[in-house]
Amino acid sequence: MKPVWVTTLLWMLLLVLRLGAVRMGSPEEDSFYYGTFPFGFSWGVGSSAYQTEGAWDQDGKGPSIWDAFTHSGKGKVLGNETADVACDGYHKVQEDIILLRELHVSHYRFSLSWPRLLPTGVRLLQVKYGGWQNVSMANYFRDYANLCFEAFGDRVKHWITFSDPRAMAEKGYETGHHAPGLKLRGTGLYKAAHHIIKAHAQAWHSYNTTWRSKQQGLVGISLNCDWGEPLDISNPKDTEAAERYLQFCLGWFANPVYAGDYPQVMKDYIGRKSAEQGLEMSRLPVFSLQEKSYIKGTSDFLGLGHFTTRYITERNYPSRQGPSYQNDRDLMELVDPNWPDLGSKWLYSVPWGFRRLLNFAQTQYGNPPIYVMENGASQKFHCTQLCDEWRIQYLKGYINEMLKAIKDGANIKGYTSWSLLDKFEWEKGYSDRYGFYYVEFNDRNKPRYPKASVQYYKKIIIASGFPNPREVESWHQKALETCSINNQMLAAEPLLSHMQMVTEIVVPTVCSLCVLIAAVLLMLLLRRQN
Repeated sequence: MKPVWVTTLLWMLLLVLRLGAVRMGSPEEDSFYYGTFPFGFSWGVGSSAYQTEGAWDQDGKGPSIWDAFTHSGKGKVLGNETADVACDGYHKVQEDIILLRELHVSHYRFSLSWPRLLPTGVRLLQVKYGGWQNVSMANYFRDYANLCFEAFGDRVKHWITFSDPRAMAEKGYETGHHAPGLKLRGTGLYKAAHHIIKAHAQAWHSYNTTWRSKQQGLVGISLNCDWGEPLDISNPKDTEAAERYLQFCLGWFANPVYAGDYPQVMKDYIGRKSAEQGLEMSRLPVFSLQEKSYIKGTSDFLGLGHFTTRYITERNYPSRQGPSYQNDRDLMELVDPNWPDLGSKWLYSVPWGFRRLLNFAQTQYGNPPIYVMENGASQKFHCTQLCDEWRIQYLKGYINEMLKAIKDGANIKGYTSWSLLDKFEWEKGYSDRYGFYYVEFNDRNKPRYPKASVQYYKKIIIASGFPNPREVESWHQKALETCSINNQMLAAEPLLSHMQMVTEIVVPTVCSLCVLIAAVLLMLLLRRQN
């Protein structure tokens, strides 16, 4: 009998060989499409409060669950970093507005900090009630949403109740990688998601009943999902596994919002696994008939976040391995070693998957208005590298595939590139950089420096697409020409910081010593005269 690790190694080797055999010639068969986006298409960039604001305890702000999570240490975040200061966006609002104007964006996607608006809010709810494990959170979130609608609804016309709730549920209540750091395998994430969906529906109904007629805004939810492509398109099991991947990823939240209930495949698989594990009821909670009716149709638009693609193949996980989200799906995710690796372990540039996901959402949910809420590339790189040509290629490929999806018939209204600034990246600390603007976190002033992609994205926005080959190529060249200047600025930063330290610390200290010495000498002189 072979040792388990040998069997697993051989099995993985067979998968890699199979990947190469089945996927000779990637699906990136379409040529680049030159054209422009529809009139009124909205271009933007995004960020989030906790990742950028800092000022974690200023002006009456209460602690968030992420403050508690990062302050506890214990290796929960790479380098035990926190977002106590982050980009210091709280004190640099006007400076960041200038950056937004420089990009020529028509919208800015950001988030509101619950404990900044209600200091005794979300952290207390986590400690006292267990957070999203408690159904009462839906009511508390509705009240919080009402406060936001009342305070900002005269200016904000597009609201997102939750951004990437799947990560909230899975990483917060399954793996423990995100706040609040609970590891309730196979149960906690489904319960949290169940209550999040109810909370979203309550917020939507509250806006629809009380605020819509006055404010004329829209309320939606933003869901992140990578595309799942069958490893072997001629194998029905792989095709079914890829469909299952999408339903467990996107359909988990989208299906209740658009159809009133969880995808049937989720109910079947989790129900069967629960029974095999000796449970009388499925680990996936159930919506009542009244709840299904209440939740269905609670989205004026669909927000989509997308970054990369995976090949999907069937793999049966025995129920005896114990309950977990990963085992419930009975599939394995693979990547093509030929895909461009952007530096982050999970992120590969696979533009054609974006078009397929957009078309899937179009057909699956009745062609809703779609706003892309997150799409971008990160890389771990040294501080002197602002020529992010890899990000330019990523933007060019993904935005072009989005344009093709619109030509296919997808009702895409806007695009939000991720993100405005380098920022705190959750459990990865400051190691991954998604920003158009480089932030020098080692400088207490947190200066921002434009990367080459700023100029490229700005050109796409101004042209609202890709007019012709010659012009698009000139954008690329001009964007890269800015690198040397920006790199010189960044390279000079350590010297400037040193000079600033000399000016602000050393010089005053020396002056103080001189005054003190002069005072002592004067005293000695007076004594001698006396």
